[in-house]
Amino acid sequence: MIWTLAVLPIALLLLGTPIFGIFLIGAVATFVLFLSVPPVALHQIMFGGMENYVLLAVPFFIFAGELMSGSGIAQRLIVWVLALIGRIPGSLGVATVGACTLIGAISGASTATVAVVGKTLYPGLIRDGYSVRFASGLLSSSGSIDIVIPPSIAMILFGMAAEQSIAKLFAAGVLPGLLIAFMMSAYVVIMALRMRVPTRGKFDFARLRAATWDAGPALLMPVFVLAGIYLGWFSPTEAGGFACLYAILVGGCVYREMSWRDVLEAATQAAIITAQILIIVATAALFSWILTINGVPQAITGGLTALNLPPWGFLMAVNAILLIVGCFLDPTSAIIVLTPLFMPLVRALGVDPIHFGIVMTVNIAIGMFTPPFGLNIFVAQSVLGVPLDTIYRGVLPFAAVQIAALLIITYWPGLSLYLTAPF
Repeated sequence: MIWTLAVLPIALLLLGTPIFGIFLIGAVATFVLFLSVPPVALHQIMFGGMENYVLLAVPFFIFAGELMSGSGIAQRLIVWVLALIGRIPGSLGVATVGACTLIGAISGASTATVAVVGKTLYPGLIRDGYSVRFASGLLSSSGSIDIVIPPSIAMILFGMAAEQSIAKLFAAGVLPGLLIAFMMSAYVVIMALRMRVPTRGKFDFARLRAATWDAGPALLMPVFVLAGIYLGWFSPTEAGGFACLYAILVGGCVYREMSWRDVLEAATQAAIITAQILIIVATAALFSWILTINGVPQAITGGLTALNLPPWGFLMAVNAILLIVGCFLDPTSAIIVLTPLFMPLVRALGVDPIHFGIVMTVNIAIGMFTPPFGLNIFVAQSVLGVPLDTIYRGVLPFAAVQIAALLIITYWPGLSLYLTAPF
């Protein structure tokens, strides 16, 4: 059975097979060769893996992210961040990090943020004197903050797999996300000084006031979404639906930049992305089920328990595993497959599940831009027209910065849990 559950999937991965195909082929081969289970169980398990109300939030937030691009919301948020930053070294680079963070507070879709912010700010970064390698690495890595800043699709999937509160996970992600953004910004400032990037413009209160007035409806979007969740006005799933409606109203009635054709195009693109995610959820659920009935989670738990690791040692081992896995698997696959494997030991060692969820989410976020298969890298290559090897070299320093932030988040659980107290 190890051939169909380990050797075959690895071989398929090296051959470039889509992730859902790897899970499906490995699971079907195991069914046919080793399990005396009726074939109809394949369909039942796959559809059962998607029968979760929480998953309804995924297409809503993806749709909201797509609507932002065509409604003028994302562009106005970027202009507002630029006005807010003012005259500091590396101001445009810092604004890139800030824009990704702010847009992440609405959509939670990392790849979409890389595309939107990249198209808008990359030419200016090059004009300001940043190297192509640095600018492409900055954009690829900054987009990953979206996965940590709520609302986060990765957190929704973790909450579903680990049976944890989505609202608590969202609250727990705020401070770690801001920490990553701060450390990224500090690194950009240091590098801007070293590269002698000229400081352009200055802080102008009148400009900020005008940008705030223009971006006001856009800025209120994350406020309404997150406040509605935390104040109990609606669930995370309902918040996703509200975000879509709000984006349509603001884009069509306030900014008047979105037609019904644009809404349809955004819905079509969101449907495609949602289908890509849900087929991975379904096949990963099937693969996880096979692992479970064959005692793999129990074996992993027993093996780690035999090592007699303290909680800090377990978290370090998990970080190492997830950073490696993140280089090869997309976030959806990694969360759906690995969460059930880790959670028994998380509970046995007394690690807070919410804190562990944030640690896992940050690891997965780093995997979004680490070579060789980070999704943000391929989006940046497509949008910016930069060679892959250049982006690979550009993201490495930012990966080091985010790993440093990961260690702080891992061993300072209070940072994640501070805002969860009311819940």
